[in-house]
Amino acid sequence: MNPDSLLPGSPSIGTPIALTIAGSDSGGGAGIQADLKAFSALGVFGCSALSSLTAQNTLGVQGVLPIPPEFVQQQIQSVLTDINVGAIKTGMLATADIIAAVAESLSAYPQIPFVLDPVMVATSGDRLLAENAIQTLIEKLMPLATLITPNLHEAAVLLNLPVATNREQMQKQGEQLLRMGTKAVLMKGGHTDGENATDLLITANGVEAFSALRLSTRNTHGTGCTLASAIAAGLAKKLSLNESVKQAKEYLHNALIHSEKLKIGQGAGPVHHFYSFY
Repeated sequence: MNPDSLLPGSPSIGTPIALTIAGSDSGGGAGIQADLKAFSALGVFGCSALSSLTAQNTLGVQGVLPIPPEFVQQQIQSVLTDINVGAIKTGMLATADIIAAVAESLSAYPQIPFVLDPVMVATSGDRLLAENAIQTLIEKLMPLATLITPNLHEAAVLLNLPVATNREQMQKQGEQLLRMGTKAVLMKGGHTDGENATDLLITANGVEAFSALRLSTRNTHGTGCTLASAIAAGLAKKLSLNESVKQAKEYLHNALIHSEKLKIGQGAGPVHHFYSFY
C-alpha cells in the first residue's frame, strides 16, 4: 500500500461514504444515532453534522436545543471539503434558519445525491419542526433533493391537504410533491390500513410500489430515519434510486422483525439496526 494514501485529506478509494445532517437522539433510537447505525450496518462509512440536540427517550422528547445555523454550516463544510461523500441525508432540521443554512451549503454540491426526510413530528407525537419552517423547507431544500421521503402526515402538511387514506390519494399527493421541484418522492404507507405496508416511489418516469407485510410491534422509534438513511447508503454505493429504495425497504422490514430481540425503554423501542450481526 502506498503510504501517501493514508495521509489526511487523501481521497478515499472504494469506500462508500454518506453524510447525515440531523438532530441527535439521546435515547439512541432515531436521529443521527439511527442514521449512523443504518449506514454502518449497510457497509457505508458515516459522517455527521448535528442540527440540534434533543433530550429524548422511548417515551418522548423532553427538550430540543437547536445548533446555531452558522455552526451547522461549518460542520457540513468541514466534511464536504475533505471527504469524498457519495450521498447526503437530512433529517430533523428544527428551524427555518437551520434549513436555509443547510440549503445554502448543499447548493454548492448538486452532484451528490441528496435524500430529504422532512421530519416534522417524532413517533411519540412531539413536534420537531417549527411551523414557520415548513415554507422554507419547501422553497429552499426540496428543489435540491434527489428524493424526499414523507410519511402520509408529512405529505399532507407540505401540501396543506387532508391525509391520504388510500393508494390513489397517495399517488396523487406524491405527484403534486414532484411538481414542487424535487426529482423523486417516496410516499411512505406505514400509516395506512391493510395487510401490507406499501410505499410508492414516484418519479418523472412513473410509479413503482414497494410492499412488505405489515408488522405488529411497539418498536417503531426511528423507522423514518432508518429508511431514509438506508436509501442514502444505497446511493452512496452507486446503486440506482429504485435499487436503493428496494434495499432500504427490505433492511427496515428485517430490522423491525428482529426488534423484538431488543428490550429498550418503556415506550416505542428502536428497530434492530444490527440484526444480521447478532
